[in-house]
Amino acid sequence: MITFKEYISEATNCPEGKKYCPKCQSCVDKTCEEKAMKEGADKSMENRQQQIQRKQLMINRQKLQLQMKAVTKKKPTDMTMRTEGAAWTKKEGQNKEGGLNEKGRKSYEKENPGSDLKAPSKKVGNPRRRSFCARMKGMRKRQKPSNNTGDDRLSKSLRAWNC
Repeated sequence: MITFKEYISEATNCPEGKKYCPKCQSCVDKTCEEKAMKEGADKSMENRQQQIQRKQLMINRQKLQLQMKAVTKKKPTDMTMRTEGAAWTKKEGQNKEGGLNEKGRKSYEKENPGSDLKAPSKKVGNPRRRSFCARMKGMRKRQKPSNNTGDDRLSKSLRAWNC
């Protein structure tokens, strides 16, 4: 066992560019601790690269599966292909209280590019509301008395807009 003074004197006696390694008890370019740290860093870098490669492989598999699904999906090719109507023309796109719901507005905008339908406004003084009420009240005058039950689409939409 060497004393602390001997240890310090040996560490200071190393030539320039070399370090004293307490494990080897000699002057070396890199200490044993530095070598171990470098090896550990190399291993962690390899592990990280392997993880990245695995993730990329998994993503590529998922893309391939989606492409295969698209290819294998059967599409009707005969001339009797059934066309579905848009949601705004059906019950699913219409609001129970009158007018269109969000799904109906989106389907109408998809079918008619450039249109910008908005939800009903109950705010008094809103110019959109004033214009809508003026147009639809004119429709009420043309309506047959037998259709004016209060449960028809026009009555519901007038109620929704607070006209």
